[in-house]
Amino acid sequence: MIYLLCFGLFYLSGTFLVLLRNRYEFKSLKDSSSVSESEAPFVSICVPARNEKDVIEHCVTSALKQDYEHFEVLVLDDNSTDGTTDILSQLSGIISNLRHIKGEEKPEEWHGKPWACHQLYQKAKGEVLLFIDADVWIESDTLKKAVCELKRYDMITVWPQQILRSFWERMIIPLVYFALLTLLPSKYVERSPRWLPVGLRHLLDPKFSAACGQFIAYNRSVLETLNGFERIKKAIVDDVEMAKIVKQNGYMMRMFTGVDIVYCRMYKNHREIWNGFKKNFLAGFGNQALFILMGILHLVVFLFPVVALFYSWYSGFTDGMILSGFTLLLIFAQRSLIDHWFSWNIMYGLLHPFSVLWFQILGIVSLFRHYLGFKNSWKGRDV
Repeated sequence: MIYLLCFGLFYLSGTFLVLLRNRYEFKSLKDSSSVSESEAPFVSICVPARNEKDVIEHCVTSALKQDYEHFEVLVLDDNSTDGTTDILSQLSGIISNLRHIKGEEKPEEWHGKPWACHQLYQKAKGEVLLFIDADVWIESDTLKKAVCELKRYDMITVWPQQILRSFWERMIIPLVYFALLTLLPSKYVERSPRWLPVGLRHLLDPKFSAACGQFIAYNRSVLETLNGFERIKKAIVDDVEMAKIVKQNGYMMRMFTGVDIVYCRMYKNHREIWNGFKKNFLAGFGNQALFILMGILHLVVFLFPVVALFYSWYSGFTDGMILSGFTLLLIFAQRSLIDHWFSWNIMYGLLHPFSVLWFQILGIVSLFRHYLGFKNSWKGRDV
């Protein structure tokens, strides 16, 4: 027990250092001073939408209110069946720079999201293409700030400030950001780690890739070189795959947070959260061995200290109580920093081990479904 707790403390000490580094380097979109009207590129804001009647109007109206002269908003209506089409038809009928595009039938070899983005890329007129999900809304100066960053980078991605309202949203969603911010220094997405041998940097650099498909912007030349989204047409985790390809081709990219500028409410209840994560949880790890290894690691680091604390208290094992107590305190400290950063309820950090347990159950279910050959579905399509 002592060895496992010591391992957990060592692991959490390392992830805390990564988190502190990210708190310093992982910035929100800020600067827009270097974009003048005379040199401002034409921008296409692209929104893939399938059965999004509850959120599409909020997304589109926020996109249309940009403090920027030269832009259009394109919404790809991907064969919606829930009223999304009617809402978009009404909006496009009265707003000149909103283009409502009827999506073509999805080819068998494509997944839905890459196919929708590929069609938007083909229809867009902009020198810069910004892709946002239908459940995202943005502040009026977002576009200007994104364009400013794309003068320095070929691709940027923003992790929105997630709006959490229900119990299950507050329990589950923060763990996505917890994993990102404690495991991957955001600077490594922009450049290779300096501790890597020079000869390995080009080979391993794509491994340090991450992106959030809720907000990704490209200079058009990047997508033209990559032939749009053709190379990720079968990808389930399409955003990360595109980031890897961008880096493999020698382009520069950077991640930002969306605090106070880009917002998203991914899911509204437990059923949506479960189905939403189930569709790509296993695929997001790349291979099953890593998936299982990370599951065991999380059991040891985040769940075992809870069991050890109660066992040590019951048996009067003082060293066990101290070590498990320090481990849980370190977990809560990291969660508190992240929760404060993104304006989430800090008290839900106390439930972090139970949130990890939820993902453990999801992982077991995902593995069983994979081995039994079950397909996942999302918005009426197999994934």
